[in-house]
Amino acid sequence: MSNTPKNRTNVDIYGTPYTIIGKEPSSHVRLVASIVDEKMREIHVKNPSLDLNKLAVLTAINIVNDYINLEDRVKELEEELKRREKD
Repeated sequence: MSNTPKNRTNVDIYGTPYTIIGKEPSSHVRLVASIVDEKMREIHVKNPSLDLNKLAVLTAINIVNDYINLEDRVKELEEELKRREKD
């Protein structure tokens, strides 16, 4: 077991309160929660008939898609930097 202290952060995502426990600072947890909340509301506006489970899954898919695209972009930029360092 880790002796690292854990933070408890209360957040609200799409109208539901959650207590998130983890090592990240509360400011980081609040930022993550606000992004999830914003994305859920964005998807809901486009698809108001979705039930909460489908909305949550589509939100997760959208966020992971954004994450993968950013990872790919970081790799491209790292490769470009390596090429420029060789020149």
